[in-house]
Amino acid sequence: MERCEITHFEGKTCIVTGATSGIGFAIAAKLAEQGADLVIVGRNRARGEDALATLSKGGTRAQLVVADLADRAAAGLIHGRAMEAFDRVDVLINNAGILVRGTVLDGTDDEWNTVLDLNLSSAYRMSRAVLPTMMAQHAGSIVNIASDWALMGAQNATAYCVSKAALAQLTRCMALDFAAHGIRVNAICPGDTATPMLERAIADRGREATMSAINASIPLGRVGRPDEIANATVFLASEAASFMTGALVPVDGGTSAQ
Repeated sequence: MERCEITHFEGKTCIVTGATSGIGFAIAAKLAEQGADLVIVGRNRARGEDALATLSKGGTRAQLVVADLADRAAAGLIHGRAMEAFDRVDVLINNAGILVRGTVLDGTDDEWNTVLDLNLSSAYRMSRAVLPTMMAQHAGSIVNIASDWALMGAQNATAYCVSKAALAQLTRCMALDFAAHGIRVNAICPGDTATPMLERAIADRGREATMSAINASIPLGRVGRPDEIANATVFLASEAASFMTGALVPVDGGTSAQ
């Protein structure tokens, strides 16, 4: 793919969490196409090594950090690896997340805490780790991967929806707090996307019928592809979006417009 001058990332270091599959891997691959140096983060070493091998084939300089972002020490470790390998951090993509079904009545305290810690608190800690470096550079871009459920309600997914709505508000607050330092903070709000997370979510509900119902509920008539979410994410991270900060961008086939 020919690199677009306004979205190229040559000489820039990008951290992507949850990068070993699905949307996170698609984002890392798109950044690699545009010349970025990468630090990819995931919990599964085997998947991480496979992702690293794939990303490195085209000559991309990439580092793998195997870490559980629920560990409060992980953010510092990841930032440290990026600085050791590349001596800068230009882009942070907070993509790691988990979906646990449940209402206020049938969800457990442990599930609530797990979902909020990974979907929200890990983005808070990762941002806190990289912001001093970005401030010293007087430049940086953070993109949080939220959800269209951050913009509207959904049934039987209380903890997930709350965590993503809070991530959207974290995006706005950080955008205002750090704009004067040349740092932009935005969020992508994906709709249903063909990822392992979606497959797990529908596994026990009759896949074919459930997918038909999901497709029918989306104005464009289908779920998204990971590369479509990646395209929007890389745009927001790039200089092509240089006057955008605090934005929540739905990439959901029109679902949130209904």
